[in-house]
Amino acid sequence: MTQRIDALVIGAGVAGLYQLHQLREMGMNVHGVEAGTDVGGTWYWNRYPGAKFDSESYIYQYLFDEKLYKDWTWSERFPAQPEIERWMHYITDRLDLRKDITFSSKVTKAEFNERTGRWSVETDSGDTYDTQFLIGCTGMLSAPLTDRFKGQDTFKGPIVHTGRYPKGGLDLEGKRVGVIGIGATGIQVIQTIAPIVGSMTVFVRTPQYVLPMKNPKYGPTEAAAYKARWGELTTNLPKTFTGFEYDFVHTWAECSPEQRREILEEIHADGSLKLWLASFAEMFFDEAVSEEISQFVREKMEARLKDPKLINILVPKKDDYGFGTHRVPLETNYLEVYLQDNVEAVSVKENPITEIVPEGVKLEDGTVYPLDVIIMAVGFDAGSGALARIDIRGRDGMTLKGEWDKDIRTTLGLQKYGFPNLFMTGAPLAPSAALCNMTTCLQQQTEWITECIKAMRDKGATVCEPTAEGEDAWVRHHDETANATLIAKTNSWYTGSNVPGKPRRVLSYTGGVGTYRAKCQEVGASWRPALREPRKSYCAWRRKTAGVSSKAARNMRVRCA
Repeated sequence: MTQRIDALVIGAGVAGLYQLHQLREMGMNVHGVEAGTDVGGTWYWNRYPGAKFDSESYIYQYLFDEKLYKDWTWSERFPAQPEIERWMHYITDRLDLRKDITFSSKVTKAEFNERTGRWSVETDSGDTYDTQFLIGCTGMLSAPLTDRFKGQDTFKGPIVHTGRYPKGGLDLEGKRVGVIGIGATGIQVIQTIAPIVGSMTVFVRTPQYVLPMKNPKYGPTEAAAYKARWGELTTNLPKTFTGFEYDFVHTWAECSPEQRREILEEIHADGSLKLWLASFAEMFFDEAVSEEISQFVREKMEARLKDPKLINILVPKKDDYGFGTHRVPLETNYLEVYLQDNVEAVSVKENPITEIVPEGVKLEDGTVYPLDVIIMAVGFDAGSGALARIDIRGRDGMTLKGEWDKDIRTTLGLQKYGFPNLFMTGAPLAPSAALCNMTTCLQQQTEWITECIKAMRDKGATVCEPTAEGEDAWVRHHDETANATLIAKTNSWYTGSNVPGKPRRVLSYTGGVGTYRAKCQEVGASWRPALREPRKSYCAWRRKTAGVSSKAARNMRVRCA
């Protein structure tokens, strides 16, 4: 039997839980669908050894409710996955959200009916929904690239992707383990399992700049201190460039070489992402500044590795890419792992992996590395991947996958032209995991969606869709901003270049969290007056609104009752 509801939320992670809560508080009949057996999103699926925060725990939280925030106490600065998952359960239970979520159910198809202005949704569990609003809270990095190599199904032992690591774990003790990839997840796995494996072979294609993590425990004093800052964090986090508590405060040109070095040393010693997100913003735009900071990080890494062979494999070279233009991992004694006798780093940049064979991993030159277990830390189809894996059909038979296969475009990273009443979080062209504390960004995005739906309901509007003009304007602004950075010149999941055939575009908004919030507010202010005059057909939301420029107010379409 088809359930008729007001809104369907796909995903029960950070965004999905908060979106469900907000719409339910509005009195809407809203339901969530989650592919996993429980809540958690990223922190349900990513349970590989060593998985943990690299955002400080006290900022990776919901800030809409002071008591909800203060009633949970973290054990350390950067907690591990089991503790994070318990926090997600705490949120779910405190807000009584579980009753409105169907678990172990994956949305397979969603089709917009132009006559009714509603979505028909199907799941693999046989449930069907008739909903006015469809909200994809499917995550920025939740579509793992599981089928990367020829012959994976022939391997005699277990082969797992970090994003789909089994709940019960794997028996690694004394085993010959291969790890493919040294991004953030790969690094966490490598440094964690090194003490227990018999041997470990790490296959390295792209060397990574890494920063050491300092992870002090929190006792009552430390917990009280960060809880006392709730008001400060609530005010400041939405305004910083990346949604972290720290921001760029130094200007490269105004500092002497000695001052620059002093600042870099001090921030490097902080043991966080601060060197990346709060040292010198010029590293993202100026190649000379980028190189100087990159060299600083290379020196730190080389001093720990010492071995020229390891340095050649594991440390980025001057001409590879600049520090901060890829996702920067935090690590704990990661580099020292390679100094162990049972650990080998194998470069596959010039001699790539050609296939997985029953015995292990085979390289282009015919070398086979015998293995008992293979852990693939090979990344995700970022931004667009999760929603594109669902058969989502908008107006005129338009499919979301088909549109994004041609060009990855959105309006504000929140909606897509041709797909009325479809909203998204963590989607392409919005601030996301690339340069944002995810909870900061996801709270803002879900709040905007909630405000949009509330305004529609208050004024009798039934359908909301971006115009082609509005989408063009946002894409143009996004690209102008992104292409001014060095990020656009690098190959990584930031630009989708890790997925063969994927249209190239910087996937995350690079103009800063505070700027993005202001632009979203401008758009909201521009269309609200249009809702005061209901019309029977699609109409452009007014551009000109007091205090809002026509350039900023990129029109949306509304159909009213």
